[in-house]
Amino acid sequence: MHEEGGDDKRKRVSVGIYVSCPPNIKGAIDTIFEYGYHFLVTQLTHPNYTRGIQNAKFPPTIGRTDRVLKSSEWSRLIVGELTPHIDVDSEIDHIRQHSKKLLMQELGFATHLSVPAILLHLTKPNNAQLARILYDNLNSGFNYSVWVNIPMIHPSRYSPVAETEYNTWNWWNDFRTYCNYDKRLGLVLDIPDIKHSVPSSELERWMGEPVKAIVIPTSFFLINQHGKPVLSRTHQDIIKKFMGIDVQYIIKADTEGDLSLYVRYLHFLGKKLYVQDTMSEFVHGCEDYLQNPLQPLTEHLETNIYEVFEKDQVKYDTYQNAIYKAIEAFPKDSGETPVVMVVGAGRGPLVQAVLNVSYTLNRNVKVYAVEKNPYAINTLIDRVKNEWVNKVTLINEDMRVYEPPEKADILVSELLGSFGDNELSPECLDGAQRFLKNTGISIPYSYTSYLAPLQSLKIFNEIRSNRPADKTLLTCYETPYVVHLVNYYQIAPPQELFSFTHPNWSENINNERYKKLKFRCSQTCVLTGFAGFFETVLYKDVNLSIHPDTHTPDMISWFPIIFPLPEPIHVTEGSAIEVSFWRAESKDKVWYEWCLESPVRGSIMNPNGRSYFIRKH
Repeated sequence: MHEEGGDDKRKRVSVGIYVSCPPNIKGAIDTIFEYGYHFLVTQLTHPNYTRGIQNAKFPPTIGRTDRVLKSSEWSRLIVGELTPHIDVDSEIDHIRQHSKKLLMQELGFATHLSVPAILLHLTKPNNAQLARILYDNLNSGFNYSVWVNIPMIHPSRYSPVAETEYNTWNWWNDFRTYCNYDKRLGLVLDIPDIKHSVPSSELERWMGEPVKAIVIPTSFFLINQHGKPVLSRTHQDIIKKFMGIDVQYIIKADTEGDLSLYVRYLHFLGKKLYVQDTMSEFVHGCEDYLQNPLQPLTEHLETNIYEVFEKDQVKYDTYQNAIYKAIEAFPKDSGETPVVMVVGAGRGPLVQAVLNVSYTLNRNVKVYAVEKNPYAINTLIDRVKNEWVNKVTLINEDMRVYEPPEKADILVSELLGSFGDNELSPECLDGAQRFLKNTGISIPYSYTSYLAPLQSLKIFNEIRSNRPADKTLLTCYETPYVVHLVNYYQIAPPQELFSFTHPNWSENINNERYKKLKFRCSQTCVLTGFAGFFETVLYKDVNLSIHPDTHTPDMISWFPIIFPLPEPIHVTEGSAIEVSFWRAESKDKVWYEWCLESPVRGSIMNPNGRSYFIRKH
């Protein structure tokens, strides 16, 4: 199983084909490769070798000899389907016992062949025995992935004669909960027929699950005017939705025809439906990857980090617009030259923005660049000499202790993190505002953090499985992470958490905060943590945002921040999710604490900043 290469404007698509029992498995692989498929889903056992449950003893031969394929072919190209009618959860004792023997035999054979994944079908709500057997094996060193196949919409939901209506997400959720959310468990979803669409809220929830593949029967394809198979707009919309999490596709041939046409069409869809925007191009390779938030006060940023920041033209264009409006509003007839101080100047993108505005408005501006990083100052010295013609005064100091020769009319900074205040912008700007005139302007003027409940088992397992040797698992779950979210479900809309405004002329400035938020869960799901965002007002009507509903188009500078929970929490439809959140500080550090209040009360995470804090010095 692999991805097909292509140019940058194309979504790479991996397509397999389901053949229950090909007469010649080697010939089948050769043929599907010629057609353009990447892997084969097929039963590992063979119907010629009966293993009926009525027999007390199974025959020793259960399937083809492993020599029909090379070991490298078994381990790369075959997904082994388990016999669908095996019922280890039968209420009839002898069927359950014999089914277990059949299943254990097949699991052992899958291990012997070293297939990369096995496919099993969930056909009813209660699968405790099946889950136990699988989980036992996963904890006994079995190295394959387990693909759990269920329909997105169970037929009982639209059948006129069904007595009970089933929701297959509940089947899956129970099964993976029995298996402790093991990261080797993945989903294979049967796409519904065109008459029965998936409610958008349920589709969003499936997006927060570890979906490995989508099954598309050939009978679901329509025939276009050229006689070629195509998918309906409804089905295309589903496929487009899942393209972001790199699912694979399995064609299930239930009609006659040229099988090469289906894989060609899916490659065509990869090119047609995938939108290669600025964000997707920038974040390629960062999807659901955990990053530690920056500590810019105590760790000098490196060139590559500055370089990444400076790629975001949208952010700097927006800042330049705010600076333009602020300088334009400065009275021309005052006879004074506006003094602009860029604090935390880095390698100078905001200094350049100030100079650009000066040229555009044809107004003299006195510019100071304050930067404590000695290596960034090295860059700034070069720019002053060779680009800015000595129009900028450089100050290699911490803005909190620098004593300027004059006060500024405008203070410009880009100290914001993914949560607004999480890189200590409040503390830095509170310290720097002493060299701002009473009538002075701060850009940014204000910023507000937001929080939303999140379902992402991908992130939960990334944290669980990437524990550094020197940290406990609890420490890892008490640490926030900056993440470009892809494989997730946002359970409810974000709500406002903390706000900060600058300059803050209060006599006793207090940047500690506390708030309790209450969200309503619209459908049953699994809560794994909270996602944080922010919005900022730079100046008057000039804003920047990573809030999902107001995200600044094409801006790439900030990913959301994630505050995890140590265990996934099952939340039923209509339930309240309540969380308490604190921003705390001491002489040396600032930290966050968070505590789930409902639907169950958890313990306070990160007390006294024991696992994560932002250093002040």
